[in-house]
Amino acid sequence: MDLHQIKRLEALGDDPAIGPYLPELTALVDGRINTILHNIKGAVLVRALEGLPDVCPSLRDADRDRIRIGTVDDLNERQATDLEAVLRGLKPWRKGPFDIFGIRLDSEWNSALKWARLADHLGSQMGKRVLDIGASNGYYMFRMVSRQPALVMGIEPYLNFYFQFQVLDRYLSFPQVYCVPLKLEEMPAMRRCFDTVLCMGIIYHRRSPLDTLLAIHTMMAPGGQLVLETLIMEGGGETALFPESRYACMNNVFFIPTVTCLSNWLRRCGFGQIRCVDISKTTVIEQRQTDWIDSKSLAEFLDPDDPGRTVEGYPAPVRAMVLATAIPR
Repeated sequence: MDLHQIKRLEALGDDPAIGPYLPELTALVDGRINTILHNIKGAVLVRALEGLPDVCPSLRDADRDRIRIGTVDDLNERQATDLEAVLRGLKPWRKGPFDIFGIRLDSEWNSALKWARLADHLGSQMGKRVLDIGASNGYYMFRMVSRQPALVMGIEPYLNFYFQFQVLDRYLSFPQVYCVPLKLEEMPAMRRCFDTVLCMGIIYHRRSPLDTLLAIHTMMAPGGQLVLETLIMEGGGETALFPESRYACMNNVFFIPTVTCLSNWLRRCGFGQIRCVDISKTTVIEQRQTDWIDSKSLAEFLDPDDPGRTVEGYPAPVRAMVLATAIPR
């Protein structure tokens, strides 16, 4: 298992946009992986991945709602048992679903629903460089492959999710897909590198959303497309909710704007052609407790007497999908 991905990253050296930043990027990734290898949890996860079956899947299909890797007939009974043990050891699985050698992995989020809201608006990605911020296990990156981008790079600092990506990437083996175990603020500046940036389910976790949007703008090629999916407050005002302590049991939610407020943020940070392409209430069909998370989910985060409210009394989750264009500054 090549956690470093250094040899693969080095293949980007000839890319005129990525190449100049490659030495710094590879040094950062190498340093983080070395830290992971000497971390107790990281060492446990590395040993767990050693139990993965050494097998080539008979099929790879990421162009479907449930990404499919191989079939049940590709593994013997012992290999199937070992694989399921590794997958379960990497819980919680937030993004999916997957079918991995016959193991139906139902993640907390049915991410196919969010992808369906975006797919018709995304446009051609042929030959483009795509960045997925907070990529988790790579579900959206893998779905992007059929659109033939030149590069899909994910940023994912959380160990469980990064190791989930490692498992999926080992068997899917898409050469243009990479993931680095870094935070956005740890990345090199990489100015004007990416034609498309996905920032989905991230901005409300940021203490300074404008600084985040400015950092994203710096990394985008002029005319590039930002996909920003976030919790919103319904209504037309220029306001944002700042929860007192928690929102839907999450203590890391800071600003939940109206679409108008969000659009103002984007304009101030150098984006134009802002369009909201979808607003959807989050339901227990999309986010729910499964055997692959071992924790509570949306149903437990809502007021049992009024599902239109969170347990804290705030409006229940509503999410918007907003697209914007990076204007040269």
